[in-house]
Amino acid sequence: MSVISHITLGTNDTDRAGRFYDAVLGTLGFARLPKPPGKPPAYEKGGGMPTIYLYPPEDGRPATWGNGTHVAFVAESRDAVHAFHATALREGGSCAGPPGPRPQYGAEYYAAYVRDPDGNKLQAVCYGAD
Repeated sequence: MSVISHITLGTNDTDRAGRFYDAVLGTLGFARLPKPPGKPPAYEKGGGMPTIYLYPPEDGRPATWGNGTHVAFVAESRDAVHAFHATALREGGSCAGPPGPRPQYGAEYYAAYVRDPDGNKLQAVCYGAD
């Protein structure tokens, strides 16, 4: 069991965010959870936690990203890291660090960083050579 129950990312457009995350998290094996119409998207991998939620802020102000924060998702392979990055760019995200080794974090650390259309920073990381 995960020690994290869920992660909520702010969005200003749940439809746009849903399209982006359907594609991008899909490259890592996540699936959108069935929810009633009008409810914001949510995702899980293999039916387990953490659940990723996409919500507009409760206070009604625009969603913003956290400077210095990001969410890192485990990728099964380096190919999956590349797929995550390419899909994010194709779906309206931006590059925040291309796929490649990050030896400063470990000998087998391989990652890519992107920002979603709302500016949230995301990472896919593979912890081994493949």
